[in-house]
Amino acid sequence: ESPSPVHVNMRHGTVFSLTNTASGRVFAAYLDAGVVRQLLEEERQRQKQRKGAEPAPAAGMPPVQPLPSWSDFERQLQEVRAHGISRSDGEVIEGVSAMAAPVFDHTGAIVLAVTAIGPAGIFDTAWDGEISRALKACADTVSQRLGASPAQAAAAAANSPRPER
Repeated sequence: ESPSPVHVNMRHGTVFSLTNTASGRVFAAYLDAGVVRQLLEEERQRQKQRKGAEPAPAAGMPPVQPLPSWSDFERQLQEVRAHGISRSDGEVIEGVSAMAAPVFDHTGAIVLAVTAIGPAGIFDTAWDGEISRALKACADTVSQRLGASPAQAAAAAANSPRPER
């Protein structure tokens, strides 16, 4: 729990967008490109089916954002890989920011993300800020416990996405 008088939490099992969340983008950056393209297309189809069928967003929730093209999304994923972490500033809920770092297993595959969220006014989303460094250190520790060597985790984090199959 945050030492701040205001803190943010999420319900376990809450599902959000692949493209508009720190956790979604960190997974997309390190999964097989063919899988990610398919997930993006499935999300696009769900968005089209829901268009007009859902009521307006609840108070405080931003409107549903259009999904990026594959080339625009690839640029976002390159940024995630370049920094080894993903961030989101008010994309899901106005005033709430998040950062997510990848965790790799013994094969170098991403298996989970360590994510932190907080009120945008006090949550530092700088690429090299305190939260970023702490998340990366935590993710590296968990990766090593799952059998990834430090060199393997660093290489996986630095690599481009796995090629399409």
